[in-house]
Amino acid sequence: MAKGQAPELSVIIPIYDEQDNILPLHEQLAEALEQLGRTYQVIYVDDGSRDASTQRLQTVAESDSHVVVIQFRRNFGQTAALQAGIDVSRGELLVFMDGDMQNDPRDIGRLLEKIDEGNDVVSGWRKDRKDDLLRRKVPSWLANRLISWVTGVRLKDYGCTLKAYRRETLADVRLYGEMHRFMPAYASWTGAAIAEIPVTHHERRFGRSKYGIWRTSRVMLDLLTVKLLGSYATKPIYFFGAFGFLLGAAAFVCGLIVLVEKMLPPYPEAHNNPLLLLAVLLATLGVQFVLLGLLAELVMRTFHESRGRPTYVVRQIFVGADSGTGDKIRRRADTTQA
Repeated sequence: MAKGQAPELSVIIPIYDEQDNILPLHEQLAEALEQLGRTYQVIYVDDGSRDASTQRLQTVAESDSHVVVIQFRRNFGQTAALQAGIDVSRGELLVFMDGDMQNDPRDIGRLLEKIDEGNDVVSGWRKDRKDDLLRRKVPSWLANRLISWVTGVRLKDYGCTLKAYRRETLADVRLYGEMHRFMPAYASWTGAAIAEIPVTHHERRFGRSKYGIWRTSRVMLDLLTVKLLGSYATKPIYFFGAFGFLLGAAAFVCGLIVLVEKMLPPYPEAHNNPLLLLAVLLATLGVQFVLLGLLAELVMRTFHESRGRPTYVVRQIFVGADSGTGDKIRRRADTTQA
């Protein structure tokens, strides 16, 4: 690859305390990438490792001109590491994989073949997963089905880091929290074509897993955020307003019951009826939800208009050769695509 020329492929690998995996991983990865016949770069993101990972990564960078190493000052998490890799990468195709040698570098070629078929995102599926059944497989199985149901993007393995993307599908995506696993859903909401293929999954040979059941609560909260941003980013009033109207309807029913009971024997006093207090509470909450929706509308409109972002994403524009407006439309499309 000529100096200064952007590579076709960028492989991004987060590293956290993987000192024994780095050298054999890079040896396998370099061999697999050379066989692809594409220009490439490998970006290792040292996520605040406390072992000898940093020194091993420096050794790799000194021996291979394709390698870029980003070192964090402390541990920021896998999502931040992947975002840093995206920011530094230059390839038109992005591949993410773990640094624990459980992903197989030889599967990268198969992912890229599916990209070449016209897909924008190709996700790996650890069909024969080499992990503990109760601690890892069962929670993952449940989480994958919940995420697929909420987002509407049907994937069997959201947790598999080994994925390939066209750069433009991530051009307007900023990752926070634990949201790296939801990147296919983000891409789908911009019209990306998504495919999933089985990939090889190896048992961990060195080190220990950084994941645990405690991450489930974070994933659930991030899933709620993703749903709100994906389905209601331009119309939050619909989400909060729906709850407001439901609470208002429930308040009306409770109030109606209080009136009916007041007119029938034994004619209880309304102020002694607990349903009256419940009706007032529900009505108050309903009004608050509607007002919260209006505030969310103001915030989101300010956000979009301050950045000059449209509420749509353009894939491409076809203009007649003799229309006389082609150049103007193309320039406008270049400046407004998300």
